Amino acid sequence: MTVAANLSGEVALGQVTAAVEKSVTAAGIPPGIKVFYGGDAEIMRDMFSDMSIALALAILFVYMIMVSLFESYVHPLTIMFSLPVALVGDLGSLALTGMTLSMFSMIGIIMLMGLVTKNAILLVDFTNTLRARGMEMREALLEAGGTRLRPIIMTTATMIFGMTPLALALGAGSEMRQSMAVVIIGGLTSSTLLTLVLVPVVYTYVDALKETIPALFRRVAWAAKIPFKEKPVQVPEGLQAE
Repeated sequence: MTVAANLSGEVALGQVTAAVEKSVTAAGIPPGIKVFYGGDAEIMRDMFSDMSIALALAILFVYMIMVSLFESYVHPLTIMFSLPVALVGDLGSLALTGMTLSMFSMIGIIMLMGLVTKNAILLVDFTNTLRARGMEMREALLEAGGTRLRPIIMTTATMIFGMTPLALALGAGSEMRQSMAVVIIGGLTSSTLLTLVLVPVVYTYVDALKETIPALFRRVAWAAKIPFKEKPVQVPEGLQAE
């Protein structure tokens, strides 16, 4: 038996599908009878499944690129903490504007996986540069935050103002793509405001963890009577190693 229906009024397909599923469950389907959803509901489910896979691959590729550029597995983890902060702005902007999570808003979220990390990259990269010059970690973080604040705000403001015409939906038929711009603006705003606070804090914990893990392996190797292979110490020319 096939039951077909159309949406009536300004209601989201996901809300109607959830209501139908709740009604079918409450009705008590007899054993041996299965319920399948087709049409736009099936297309929506397939779309969200594909978008979830694309989102996971985007996060993985961003991490792999940063690992190759930073030549470290640790510092990219610090930068990746800016992604959950962006999701707060994404979902919050959709809730404030009364929009739903659609295909275009999912595309905007995937785009943000590469956009919001630029703030943390600017901050972490300059912090590492200052520490390589001999500056302490706390002073390096404070110096990097003040120095990189201007380029972070400039790049973020450029992208926000560039997405504003699309978010206003001034053209005919632009309402369909409006949610993508709203998601990008909300994610960039929240990531810019919170990344400058979150990333330095995470950097301190990750840096401490970077020193704790090798020490833990040394203790485990000593307890198990296993020789622990350390990296050779680079001795400057003219000095004798002891």
